[in-house]
Amino acid sequence: MKQSAGLLVYRRKNGQLEVLIAHMGGPFHASKDAGHWSIPKGEYEPGEDPKAAARREFKEELAKGIPDGDWQELGSIKYKNGKQVSAWAVEGDLDADSIKSNSVEIEWPPRSGKKQRFPEIDRAGWFDLTTAAHKLVPAQAEFLRRLAELLNVELPAPWNARQGRADKVDSTGPAGAPEPKVDQGSLF
Repeated sequence: MKQSAGLLVYRRKNGQLEVLIAHMGGPFHASKDAGHWSIPKGEYEPGEDPKAAARREFKEELAKGIPDGDWQELGSIKYKNGKQVSAWAVEGDLDADSIKSNSVEIEWPPRSGKKQRFPEIDRAGWFDLTTAAHKLVPAQAEFLRRLAELLNVELPAPWNARQGRADKVDSTGPAGAPEPKVDQGSLF
């Protein structure tokens, strides 16, 4: 089973909670928006500390220092393809317009035999929870719900109906309590 770990940075601006998320790079994601954003995260090997992986991936994908502050566990979610994602939240602020991602080499166009390099993340931005839920890979919206609960922030009343995702996640919360099952795919 593939495992990833990531960091969800949040801030309060003008009395509103915002989160930092990143748009996936490469030609497949270039002209797509909803469902093509992610928390900064990446895979780690068995035996590797997930928190250390989250730190590494944040630095690689954004080329930014990690905000000082206490990391708060958001638990894990599982994609339909079996990949498990663990996440932590930390309060901080950074210039999302000045990120510089590492690059990855992929075969493009598909089955062409030609390799090209693309940034892993092509942009990042700060969004309120509802907007972020629409932009994120569907299963990751659960991390936003958990962050709101952790910070005692009320979600908009039609949260599940508007983003239609948070009620379908197969995951365990920070305390390890089982959450409702989610049947969702992953874009990566």
